[in-house]
Amino acid sequence: MRILLFLATNLAVILVASLVLNLLGVGSYVSSAGLNMTSLLIFCAVFGFVGSFISLFMSKWMAKRSTGTQIITEPRTTEEKWLVDTVAELSQQAGIKMPEVGIFPSHQSNAFATGWNKNDALVAVSSGLLERFRPEEARAVMAHEIGHVANGDMVTLALIQGVVNTFVMFFARIAAYAVDSFLKNDEDDSAAGEGIGYYITVFVFEMLFGIIASMIVAWFSRRREYKADEAGAMFASTPGMIGALQRLKAEQGMPDELQGQLQAFGISSHIKQGFMELFSSHPPLDDRIAALQNRAQ
Repeated sequence: MRILLFLATNLAVILVASLVLNLLGVGSYVSSAGLNMTSLLIFCAVFGFVGSFISLFMSKWMAKRSTGTQIITEPRTTEEKWLVDTVAELSQQAGIKMPEVGIFPSHQSNAFATGWNKNDALVAVSSGLLERFRPEEARAVMAHEIGHVANGDMVTLALIQGVVNTFVMFFARIAAYAVDSFLKNDEDDSAAGEGIGYYITVFVFEMLFGIIASMIVAWFSRRREYKADEAGAMFASTPGMIGALQRLKAEQGMPDELQGQLQAFGISSHIKQGFMELFSSHPPLDDRIAALQNRAQ
């Protein structure tokens, strides 16, 4: 299923980006005269932002299918009724439209929020979290996710991702063109920017610049986690939010069952250490707990 979703997303990106480029009248950005910087920037921006925003607009649909989330339309149990009523109350406090509420099958304690805007969102919680968390802790987790929605974190990260995607593609192609121009034969001027060196170097530089871009996106993601924790404390309670984070810390050894973009919108993510911390979408739980404790003093 994940492979099919990945292929469907990428096909949609290519089709939409190609249509937009045709409407803008943007042709090839490489010619015998050199690089056309304006065309190159438009090309990179279209692909960078189209990919990011298609993922955003498809986020609810993809999340439901990739996690097996069951949307609660009519609560069948007291647990489901409590969950729907809690999300409705928190949404009213946050001043947003009631999101869809769902439960996804996972032993790991986790929850996520997604959607293309704060008034058309999805908030889902794992069955494992509902089984093991106390009501005040589960409420704080829901408030944390509502905080993500109310703060517009999904749109913000989509914009940031679109910007970094654009500049990764842009600078990778400039670097590739420079390398290919250096390596080409003087007699073969027409091949500038179109030789095998160009395509290989584009790939290499996109990988290198992509690593730097991932660090930037992860840094923004970690900052918004602190804001969502503050929202959880404000809409629910500080002790409940701290208790939820402490319980998540006690369960950190469990495998992370949320994949891809959903990891960034979960309540916690897999532990990363050393250099890999720079790529983590979430700050260490100890730091998040300490931040809430300092805020409460």
